[in-house]
Amino acid sequence: MPTVLLDDLADVRAGDKGDALMLAVFPRDPADVDLLTSRLTEEVVARHFGTAVTGPVTRTVLPRLPALVFAIPGVLAGGVTGSTVLDGHGKTLSYHLLTVELTI
Repeated sequence: MPTVLLDDLADVRAGDKGDALMLAVFPRDPADVDLLTSRLTEEVVARHFGTAVTGPVTRTVLPRLPALVFAIPGVLAGGVTGSTVLDGHGKTLSYHLLTVELTI
């Protein structure tokens, strides 16, 4: 099956809510929102971030924007005020999500 990188289809913005990384995925072409909705699932994102995820990944689809918002618990290792990592907000982790390969 052919694959495509998420980076070829979308942009990602990152934020944080405590220990949870929040990633908003915005398709560059609104025609790709159905592909992203069907292929970029909670399971795909959880698997991509691996053992850093400490609970269920949740996804909210915002069709009127269009966007998909993921909450990924645990990957910020304590959050902005509790983590000793340099990227407590998780901004660089948005680039990690862009390396997901999606089947098309």
